[in-house]
Amino acid sequence: MTDGPTTGAEVSDPGAAGTGIATGDPVPQGSAPTGTTGQRVGLRRWWGGDGWRAEGHRLLEITALVGLVITQPLLDILGRSPDFFLFHRADRGEILLLVALVAVVPTVAVGLLGLLSGLAGTATRRLIHSLLLGLLVAALAVQVGRHTTPLRGVPLLLVALAVGAAGAVAHRRWTALARVLRLAAVGPPLFVGLFLFASPTGPVVLPVGDGGAAGTATGNRHPPVVMLILDELPLVSLLDTDGGVDANRFPHFAELAAASTWYRNATGVSGWTPYALPAMLTGRYPTEPSAPHYSHYPDNLFTAFGGLYDIRAEESITRLCPPSRCEQPVTPEQGIGVLVRETGGLLRQVTAPYDSRIDPEDSYRERTAEEAGIDAAEPVPTDPKFRWDSLNVNQPARFTSFLNGLTPSSRPTLHFLHLLMPHSPWAFLPSGARYEAPEDFPNEGDGWVDLARARHLAQLGYTDRLIGETMRTLRASGLWDEALVVVTADHGVSFTKGVQGRGEDAIRAAADEVAWVPLFVKTPGQRSGQVDDRNWEHVDLLPTVADEAAIRLPWRVDGRSARQAPRTDAGKVFYDRPSQPMPISGGVPAAPAPAVPHRLVGTAVGPAPTAGSARVGGLDAFRAVDPDAGVLPGMIWGTVDDDVADGTELAVAVNGTVAAVVPVVAPDPGGRRFAALLADDRLFQAGANRLDLYLVGDGSGLRQLSIS
Repeated sequence: MTDGPTTGAEVSDPGAAGTGIATGDPVPQGSAPTGTTGQRVGLRRWWGGDGWRAEGHRLLEITALVGLVITQPLLDILGRSPDFFLFHRADRGEILLLVALVAVVPTVAVGLLGLLSGLAGTATRRLIHSLLLGLLVAALAVQVGRHTTPLRGVPLLLVALAVGAAGAVAHRRWTALARVLRLAAVGPPLFVGLFLFASPTGPVVLPVGDGGAAGTATGNRHPPVVMLILDELPLVSLLDTDGGVDANRFPHFAELAAASTWYRNATGVSGWTPYALPAMLTGRYPTEPSAPHYSHYPDNLFTAFGGLYDIRAEESITRLCPPSRCEQPVTPEQGIGVLVRETGGLLRQVTAPYDSRIDPEDSYRERTAEEAGIDAAEPVPTDPKFRWDSLNVNQPARFTSFLNGLTPSSRPTLHFLHLLMPHSPWAFLPSGARYEAPEDFPNEGDGWVDLARARHLAQLGYTDRLIGETMRTLRASGLWDEALVVVTADHGVSFTKGVQGRGEDAIRAAADEVAWVPLFVKTPGQRSGQVDDRNWEHVDLLPTVADEAAIRLPWRVDGRSARQAPRTDAGKVFYDRPSQPMPISGGVPAAPAPAVPHRLVGTAVGPAPTAGSARVGGLDAFRAVDPDAGVLPGMIWGTVDDDVADGTELAVAVNGTVAAVVPVVAPDPGGRRFAALLADDRLFQAGANRLDLYLVGDGSGLRQLSIS
């Protein structure tokens, strides 16, 4: 037993006999307890516990372990992820409530479970406490083992359970261990303090100040400014084989390039938006791992323009515009419920005995206008290939809000939108229709990286539609000719096999995909397009915009305005981490190799000899398709018989026409051996649709698979 020593006399009482419970003054044999002592004995008889002091000790031990298993890892991750709260537009009250829930609710729940076990008697109470301690130690061992050993899954779980059992036994045998645990109960308040006062998220909860100094006018004409910042868009994704914008695939980007100055040699500053976007909007390279919040970056585009311009800003995972300078966004807050649900998912990842296959940033999905409750949609465009029949169903809410704000004003106005397009999660076909897919698809490996690229390009096709809608709205409102219009992206992403993503390896091996981004600047009154291949880095963005808007910045910047002479140095830097510039080499990315579709795509097929079976996910969506609902079964996935060799081609047909040909690969962690994007929504029809799968032989024709 590890609880403190008893004092006073023992009670001859059926509920306390043999327990060594200290009760104060002795009670005569057979007499009823009276007074305070009698009340304490009565509580013990009902509850069967060892005394409130012992229960206090147990609660401290539970608090310490729950703090290590749940509170610390969750607050550590959330503290390093201010973008999580900024994306969900959480206010101070919601964040503090979430912190309280994380720090208190699990401890109370586990502690209450143990306390109620006392109803079954003292022995049961002690057994349950040891069991709870053992399970918490096992959960802690899972986390430690996942970070320090190669064990995963069942082997790690078995080792953790053994460690938990040993921990429970040690706790019962050595009182010193219990005392250490009680002292460790100071952990959760300490973790909360670190979250609020020492983490990058702290300024989001407890902001200091309300922005920096405003810029000063250098002229009398301040044109409207329209800035659209896209996300995770490599320049190479837009290019055709001649090195120009692919007008066939992306007609609206090509239209924009023909009417603006295209800075083809433009590079982002960082592969992570919380570093990249502040650099773009302050004109300074990243120096600290700070939250993208106005408390950390008081001198930025919004504070500089705020003295002369009205500001209509739609930010996604930053909050650089202070409340005193920005109108409140019209998109409703997502609320504490979303924060709790997302944090619950994070807890499952933290405590699981295997590595998560889900990219945390993929949770940053732009809600549609329908999901956000925005009713004021733009008129339906005349383009029949663009499914805007259900505009609210498939159009991101921030974009709807941005479009609604593109109206003339008597005062100079800055219209700003950071849109998470074509950033993953990829969920849109080029037409604008949405599709569903598992969250844990691999992005690397044979077959998977090609699928990721195809999904990225499909979503880029949808993004092209949004660019066209922006230009149409600007022209309809009369802002196009007089406005300074900037369209760019904060960074790219690599789809090179083996170095997919935006990390340090991808930057070194595929800088042309990660660093080089599209940048189009249309100055007021500009009528024709031109190409400028100067060495542009994204710290040049704010100085250039300020120059064009006749505003003098009141702070020193690292960037150079495009109105100044170009850099003579061809060198560029990129930041995987603040204050650690990585030199990157190269120039305007080379034109990509021409994309050659598989010879079977688009061909008609019919029944063929059978050659086994396939199990397909997403099949239910084919049974009742409504093309006007804005959602289509644009993705399938599954597995085939084990005797089908890796590398075998699999043709996917919709209503008798081949929509895609993909390879069969080794099973991914989810057991899937294939997945296919069905990007051509013209293949679908209202009602039931037929899906067929065929193995493609070497000269032996197609062999059909039965589907289940």
